[in-house]
Amino acid sequence: MPRMVKGLAVVPRIALTLVLSAILALPALAQDRPAVERQFQSWLQGDVWAAARSKGVARDTFDAAFQGVTLDWDLPDLVPPGTTPKTPKRQRQAEFGAPGKYFNRNSVEGATRIGKQMAARYADTLARVERQTGVPGRIVLAIWGRESGYGQVPIRHNVFRVLGTKGFMSTRKEYFAGELIAALQIAEAGHAPEAAMKSSWAGALGQPQFMPSSFLKYAADGNGDGKADIWRSEADTLASIGNYLARHGWVAGRDWGFEVEVPASVSCALEGPDRGKPIADWAAMGITRVSGRPFPAHELRGEGYLMMPAGRNGPAFIVTPNFYVLKDYNTSDLYALFVGHVGDRIRYGVGDFQGRWGRMDTLYRSEIAEAQRVLEGMGKDVGGADGLPGYKTRRSIGEWQATQGMAPTCFPDKAIVAALTR
Repeated sequence: MPRMVKGLAVVPRIALTLVLSAILALPALAQDRPAVERQFQSWLQGDVWAAARSKGVARDTFDAAFQGVTLDWDLPDLVPPGTTPKTPKRQRQAEFGAPGKYFNRNSVEGATRIGKQMAARYADTLARVERQTGVPGRIVLAIWGRESGYGQVPIRHNVFRVLGTKGFMSTRKEYFAGELIAALQIAEAGHAPEAAMKSSWAGALGQPQFMPSSFLKYAADGNGDGKADIWRSEADTLASIGNYLARHGWVAGRDWGFEVEVPASVSCALEGPDRGKPIADWAAMGITRVSGRPFPAHELRGEGYLMMPAGRNGPAFIVTPNFYVLKDYNTSDLYALFVGHVGDRIRYGVGDFQGRWGRMDTLYRSEIAEAQRVLEGMGKDVGGADGLPGYKTRRSIGEWQATQGMAPTCFPDKAIVAALTR
């Protein structure tokens, strides 16, 4: 405690020195921001303009896009010049939280209820999209609902400010710089209606939340007016989602997956898209559908994959290649699972998963990343020490548990992390 003199706190000299040092060192971000802003403007007028011009973007389009644009310092994962990126302890996107939280009742039931209304309202459009792409209307609807609340979620960010900031100083600046050029190409071609170039905090556009490069590749005209207006046209939005999935390999006639019971005799470490086998083989191992119904006859010969997003602490699934097409839309097991599940609820009226999400220990990404590095040191492929327990990390944990004489659970908890990192 600081000593008191006439009611005033007197800070010891060493503490005062530390405070002053901290204040002088704080600068870096606050005091350097004007300098970084100048660097940003130079980068726009130099590198970005040169790249945009090479793609046919006119100077007027470029100037209009960046009029008044400054860096957005509130975006996540920024790495200002002269700083070093750090693994964040918490991640903003829900895809990286505890698995069960992703399926909160309000989100699932809301998406289902409105999805059924949209299924009736756009039945003809959805039927046409399914004929043209092979993608079921219920899947297209579920993606539309997840991405933009069926077009009702307001999208407020200036795409040029978002992508400019992230292209200049983020952990993936090369990727976002490319997306920035694609956004300028969209503006140059006049695809977007006036004032529509708004995006998510990650730079995604319109009702299907396409990144600009995806718009240029997959946006489709669903109403025959010669445009692909994913901002205002529901028909174009639905056609674009279907086209995206079809172009990424959706297999017409196959489902996305089935919730299953996995007996103790089948290791959770068999999970993953690189460990597939005919669904008939999984059934022969004792895996059954939770519904009690057999796997559809036409699916038995097709390849299936074990997917256990929470290891033994949650529902389990046998998924098809179409599940991984959904992951191409958003690289998250939970996203793909949500879309498939909500689509089934919209079309078939199914209820909640029968498997229950167990309680999860609260772990920081930095803790999981440390455990991943230990597993890498053992020669295991965890998919990168990023602090995210993807399927490679989950099964690596299960394999390690088996070598320790433990029953594999295939999901990190405090005890596992402590045992690995001690």
